[in-house]
Amino acid sequence: MRNKPEALDYEGVFPPKFSRPRESGPVEPEVVLTPSGATGAAAAALPSSAASGIAAPAIPGKEEKPKPSFMELEAGKWTARRGHGLTFVCLFVFSIVLFLRPYELIPSLSSLKSMAFYVGIVTLAVFAVTQVATEGNLTARPREVNMVLLMGLAALLSIPMAIDPAEAWKEFSELVIKTVLIFLVIVNVVRTEWRMRFLWFLILGVSIYLSISLISDYQAGVFKIGEAETNTQRVAGAIKGLFDNSNDLALHLVTIIPIAFVLGIEKKGLIRKIVYFPITLLMVAAVIITFSRGGFLGLIAMTLVLARKLSRRNKGAAIATLVLGVVFFFAVAPATYSGRLATIFDSASDLTGSSSQRTQVLKRSILVALRYPLFGVGVGNFHHKSFQELGTHNAYTQVASETGIAAMICYIILLVHPLRKLRLMEREMYERKESSHYYYLSIGLQASLVGYMVASFFAAVAYQWYVYYLVGYAIALRRIYYLEQSEKLNPSLPARSIQV
Repeated sequence: MRNKPEALDYEGVFPPKFSRPRESGPVEPEVVLTPSGATGAAAAALPSSAASGIAAPAIPGKEEKPKPSFMELEAGKWTARRGHGLTFVCLFVFSIVLFLRPYELIPSLSSLKSMAFYVGIVTLAVFAVTQVATEGNLTARPREVNMVLLMGLAALLSIPMAIDPAEAWKEFSELVIKTVLIFLVIVNVVRTEWRMRFLWFLILGVSIYLSISLISDYQAGVFKIGEAETNTQRVAGAIKGLFDNSNDLALHLVTIIPIAFVLGIEKKGLIRKIVYFPITLLMVAAVIITFSRGGFLGLIAMTLVLARKLSRRNKGAAIATLVLGVVFFFAVAPATYSGRLATIFDSASDLTGSSSQRTQVLKRSILVALRYPLFGVGVGNFHHKSFQELGTHNAYTQVASETGIAAMICYIILLVHPLRKLRLMEREMYERKESSHYYYLSIGLQASLVGYMVASFFAAVAYQWYVYYLVGYAIALRRIYYLEQSEKLNPSLPARSIQV
């Protein structure tokens, strides 16, 4: 016969601060005092449980780790050293040549078509010397930089395996390596808010010029794409290169519209709204005039992101703005625009056949990516496996089919990771009820990234400049915000080293 077991001492089984609860009432929550001196901004930077002074009781045997805050995730990644002033001047000049192409606008400069190449060489030389002298390395290493470097390596490794190695090398040397290197410059050089804003003002100026020219050409009946008898008349961008194709132009404008909009609401003041809101509507009208289906879907996605996030603080104003935007859309959209959009869901209604072609090319690019999963068919070589020499018309399958599935994963991380960091910034500022222009700028860049992610599903732009500047802005914003918050939490930091 077994002996009767002795009663267990529950006080010895449970951890000291989780002693067995009495049956008479609930357990009192443990009170945790915030560290001495952690008030104001410092207390706000603490985890929410510690800042409130109350820690929720944990489950015995299961320890829940608090999620790291934005400041904790960014700690140690950025320095507050001044520098790269001359490099930024070179980067700004390079951006002017890249986006504005002055040798096309000014006939006397027509002989300087290689201007971007030489300006880029000077920019890289100045950057390399300054970066080593300032930071002691060639680049900072946020995750986005690692992903871009891996994408560049994948493109390089695809060259020997390419269907046409010479063509793959040309694509790599003339486009891929340039975007990779300039992206590194943007990440390391755009380290103050004014530098970021100068680039934004440049891009906004270019976008305004493109939008006005586009609408003017449409009203004048200057159509460069399509034919009148098929109702597919489409205007092209006034600046060649990045903006000659109407689909690429629409994608670009979709990424800039949120920036223009949040610049109008980031700070109080009627003048800001009078300036930036008409610019926003102008670019929206230009996206519609392009008749780009991908641009339309990107515009919708971007608008929904802005409406959802801005409504958290002012629901009425967000809804009113959304309603006015819808009214403006229907007022501006041409009569044939609905028919164009209908082809998104019904390929048979597209008289040009482009919708069904793109569907077939998408399927072909997926099959090619699965057939050549390691290195793809070579960067810039997909058209050899396509029909009628068509490109992928999809940035994701472009990377997968030409440089491998692993490279496509890196490309997706490049888009998703900055979006996640910006969302974390926004959420923490919202929870602290912080009235900061960084809150609105982070929302605007999130909307820009989402708009690009949707619109680029219909355009082979994975190695073009659009996303690399956009991700560079996102990295710059979180770097600037982190250093400013660090200065508030630690006043002993030299203020000018952060502000300059």
